[in-house]
Amino acid sequence: MPIVKRTRPTLTVIEGSPPDLAGLAGELEAGEAARRRAAVRALANHPDPRGLDLIWERLERETAPSVRALMFTSFAEHRSVSVADRLARLLDSSDAMLRSAASEALQAMPAEAEPVLDRLLATDDADLRIFAVRILAQTAHAGAPRRLVEVLRRDDHINVCAAAVDGLVEIGTREALPVLADAATRFRGNPFMAFAVETAIHRIEGR
Repeated sequence: MPIVKRTRPTLTVIEGSPPDLAGLAGELEAGEAARRRAAVRALANHPDPRGLDLIWERLERETAPSVRALMFTSFAEHRSVSVADRLARLLDSSDAMLRSAASEALQAMPAEAEPVLDRLLATDDADLRIFAVRILAQTAHAGAPRRLVEVLRRDDHINVCAAAVDGLVEIGTREALPVLADAATRFRGNPFMAFAVETAIHRIEGR
């Protein structure tokens, strides 16, 4: 197999000035993934906030996993409610990899994601509510167990409630026990839910 000579990514920088945004935008369209990664790094660290916007604009057209991963790392490093909101919009994407990466990035910013997840939990779309529940269950936010209890108490969609029960298995406190007992009654005709609720109760009681 012939050796392919790698060309190092180059960015034109005027000494003492940040790289030109237009030039970096062009590098995001380069054929080599290494050049696109270099552009993402430069844009993520650019003093002009439009640098991050350029990464967002490229995201859904980016096909290289390594470049996409760096993009999501950049979003997580610039955590804010605005970033969390944009990540949440990707949960409705037809691209499973984008949905998964957005979910992981939201898990990494529990405080910033809190108002965004609250909004998702109130949406009519059950799939988005399930995403929000699963993200909550994986965050380190102190209020996550209480929110899962509230979801289980008020949501009437069995799959959303099942996701909440799964989350409570991992992070539930004794506060959840009365609501789990109520769920066992509500869903007593569903063997899967009956088993899931029983598992959650036993796990919490054993802590």
